[in-house]
Amino acid sequence: MIRRSDTTLLGFVEKIIESPHPSEPEKAQIAIESTNGLHEEIRIENTVRDESGGEVSLTPGALVRITVKVKPPDAITKH
Repeated sequence: MIRRSDTTLLGFVEKIIESPHPSEPEKAQIAIESTNGLHEEIRIENTVRDESGGEVSLTPGALVRITVKVKPPDAITKH
């Protein structure tokens, strides 16, 4: 039986993208170094939780860890 699988990637906040409209949150653009030496980018809402559960915002240059978690049956064993 496969348990939940995960992987963690390192990245840094490249820039903060201001909201185009007050009803939309600002975004943090995060660069993730891939195994081929290139950088991939993702954008997430710029609201995360700190260790005590409070809301905080990311700042440009911040180092981040991105964890991808997969639960069965969405993960299969490699042969």
